[in-house]
Amino acid sequence: MPEVRAMPVPDGLVGERVDAALARLLGLSRTRAAELAAEGGVRLDGRSLGKSDRLTAGGWLEVTLPDVAAPAAAEPVAVEGMRIAYADDDVVVVDKPVGVAAHPSPGWDGPTVVGALAAAGHRIATSGAAERQGVVHRLDVGTSGLMAVAKSEVAYTVLKRAFKERTVEKVYHALVQGHPDPSAGTVDAPIGRHPTASYKMAVVAGGKESVTHYETLEAMAGASLLQIHLETGRTHQIRVHMAAVRHPCVGDVTYGADPRLAERLGLTRQWLHAVRLGFDHPVTGQWTQISSEYPEDLAEALRHMREGTR
Repeated sequence: MPEVRAMPVPDGLVGERVDAALARLLGLSRTRAAELAAEGGVRLDGRSLGKSDRLTAGGWLEVTLPDVAAPAAAEPVAVEGMRIAYADDDVVVVDKPVGVAAHPSPGWDGPTVVGALAAAGHRIATSGAAERQGVVHRLDVGTSGLMAVAKSEVAYTVLKRAFKERTVEKVYHALVQGHPDPSAGTVDAPIGRHPTASYKMAVVAGGKESVTHYETLEAMAGASLLQIHLETGRTHQIRVHMAAVRHPCVGDVTYGADPRLAERLGLTRQWLHAVRLGFDHPVTGQWTQISSEYPEDLAEALRHMREGTR
């Protein structure tokens, strides 16, 4: 049966076009969100909306997602701006742009890392489900940075175990609102599906163990640049934990960030980037570490925050 997701219109999406709002809320591509609206699948207070209609404050939003078949293997499609940061016979590490999913999934018809690698001629491991072969960890569609994919079967097995056993170094930079106190610390709080909003996660009793270590790299007016080490790897972990301590990632309106600040900075996603990935090579055992620079949208937003020019 079709799935209906219902929720109050989030404050941060008031005034947004339907296609843009659904893309941010549900992880759909804007094309798919527009199709849902055209099919009558988006209603506000019982009234059908078109793709260009705007969401209003205080409204009750209902989105009907039709039955979807299990995702197929990724189509080879090149992705503009996706850089190969490291590659050998066993592992490839990509520098993933925003707006790209790790692999195909129900409701997502946008670009994927797996499809981009296929288009670039990279052979990847056949281990794992058809749509996510070779994928040993993931980044959200709205998060940029480094992501590893196994090319050989032995690499897949070894790297999956390494992520599970927490021997991989995963380092992110996040620009968050306010100034965390203490300036360095650990958030240890279980994460699970939000009890009333199925499109996001939350700190909940009975959730999965989730541990995030942070330290302040730079404090500026109204915001802090943090370096974050993930001990676990839950969906939206950094976003949920920083929101839970009342310092959401700048631009992350889904988790309570100030939409006016995001608009001033020109941000359409959370300020969060996977800057460093380190692991014991699955074949040679040699420590392998890769780094990534901030993409243009995050670098520009950070510059304006530092200078107070917006």
